[in-house]
Amino acid sequence: MQFSPLVSELVDALRILPGVGPKSAQRMAFHLLERNRDGALKLAGVLERAMRDVRHCRDCRMLTEAELCSICASQNRDRSLLCVVENPVDVFAVEQSSSYRGLYFVLMGHLSPLDGIGPNELGIPLLVERVAATGVKELIVATNPTVEGEATAHYIREALRERAVAVSRIAHGVPMGGELEFVDGNTLARALSGRRSI
Repeated sequence: MQFSPLVSELVDALRILPGVGPKSAQRMAFHLLERNRDGALKLAGVLERAMRDVRHCRDCRMLTEAELCSICASQNRDRSLLCVVENPVDVFAVEQSSSYRGLYFVLMGHLSPLDGIGPNELGIPLLVERVAATGVKELIVATNPTVEGEATAHYIREALRERAVAVSRIAHGVPMGGELEFVDGNTLARALSGRRSI
């Protein structure tokens, strides 16, 4: 059976979201049309405003409506620390730990030459410029523990080699509450090599 043109268009539009296949998009569309039209209209309005008004923070490239995000604008942050992450969602992950009080720089991805993503696309020259101009004492590279994340971390360390800044990498290893028998070999090897005194 064919859906009406507008219902089909709604289903197709919902498929742009990550992890949403044809069946999930269909369920969402029918839920909105059958049970929550007010919610759908609110969603449409907020989505339109967000697409129009949200941009990147001037300093860290986080998503915000203002010129500076709330973290960069805060006077309570340690400006000698700069944490480099791949994506805006990574900032939220680090913030939820409540253990970091410095500033951020969001790369918006990782090095991927096959996809045409090099240092300029990630803003690494802007990062080097920011480190030089702001007196950052330690740069913490918090890219993902993937091949691309490791390559990006290595490139950043090399780009800052001539600068008077300590470059560190977040530790990777066994998650809190995890059991060793369920941890993969690479994670366990990294945890062993990154061990510290207790």
